[in-house]
Amino acid sequence: MRRFLLLSIFASCTSFADSVLPGSENLSAKAQLGQKLFFDANLSEPAGQACASCHNPDFAFTDADKSQPTSKGANPEFHGNRNAPTAMYSAHSPSFHFDRKERQYLGGQFFDGRAATLEDQAKGPFLNPIEMGNSNAEAVVKKVKVANYASQFDSVYGNGALENSEQAYDYIANAIAEFERSPVFNRFSSKYDFYLFGKATFTVQERRGLAVFEGKGNCASCHPNRPIKSTPPLFTDFSYDNIGVPKNAESSFYTMPTKFNPDGENFVDFGLGEQLKIFKDNGKFKVPTLRNVALTSPYTHNGYFTKLQNVIAFYNNRKTTRHCVDSLTNETESLAKKCWAIPEVAQNVNFDEMGNLKLSQRDIDDLVAFLETLTDGYGEKSPWISFNSPEFKN
Repeated sequence: MRRFLLLSIFASCTSFADSVLPGSENLSAKAQLGQKLFFDANLSEPAGQACASCHNPDFAFTDADKSQPTSKGANPEFHGNRNAPTAMYSAHSPSFHFDRKERQYLGGQFFDGRAATLEDQAKGPFLNPIEMGNSNAEAVVKKVKVANYASQFDSVYGNGALENSEQAYDYIANAIAEFERSPVFNRFSSKYDFYLFGKATFTVQERRGLAVFEGKGNCASCHPNRPIKSTPPLFTDFSYDNIGVPKNAESSFYTMPTKFNPDGENFVDFGLGEQLKIFKDNGKFKVPTLRNVALTSPYTHNGYFTKLQNVIAFYNNRKTTRHCVDSLTNETESLAKKCWAIPEVAQNVNFDEMGNLKLSQRDIDDLVAFLETLTDGYGEKSPWISFNSPEFKN
């Protein structure tokens, strides 16, 4: 079974490596190199895990394996503590910083912002012992040197580009980041995009859902749905929040070897607070984009929710619904018993913008219908101007 799994990963990653993915028609030479790296399943230890293994283009660059709440690594026995977020639109996230005007941290990559930029993020999984398992940067570079695309490094970065391992590792990250900045990851081709340009008509239910999104659902406060200058709506403000998600007892991370999880079942993911060592930021995770959200289950940092309807129900009544006395493992049990398990991190839960929205079941269904209009691929080409044009970049 394990051999079949590895062969399947190799086959899917190989096919995508040379595919003309939506938006890849006119990739730069550097982005083409980044695509090769992104889908190369030989760059892990053991071989079999590519960036695309957890960021599959068929699922808006999230994990294709929806059977587990968190993503597995090159060794299929190993699971991380978090659900792989979408890599789409991550290029628009500003570098991690503290905004003095907003008085909060913004931007960065990963759920906790620990990588300031796309390049920093690209370096992380290669060396993560649970994810791609390489011992150091030199080990990654050695594998790239024997890849069939190695000569492209000299073409893009100059002769001898792979000779200095430290510099070569920077080039690897830079090429992957360039691929992630391309229209492949930034398609802006959803029905909502066409609706904004008057080129698509919403159904009655979709219009009601948009009204809920902008109105009593209060979704747009953290997921703004209007263009900013020439930038299409990104459906995230890049901030960090603790929404009170419970621990996910179905996560395999709790039973990982002690060298990876010394706390066992007592493990608590403090998110931004752990990264910054700041108590008031404990339990906060980056607000995700809602683009393609219908494709990116499971939801939240630990994959606690499997259905959009249940996420919305949680936002709707988290504050007003009692906590369950007994231990619950997932949102299905919570909904059945009409109660929620206690938050994984009880401090700093945002009840100002969620938790008592007073949404009816029709409101929830309408909101889901609207969110489904955010899936890319409604039209062949985005109605927005080219991602690479000077106008787009402001």
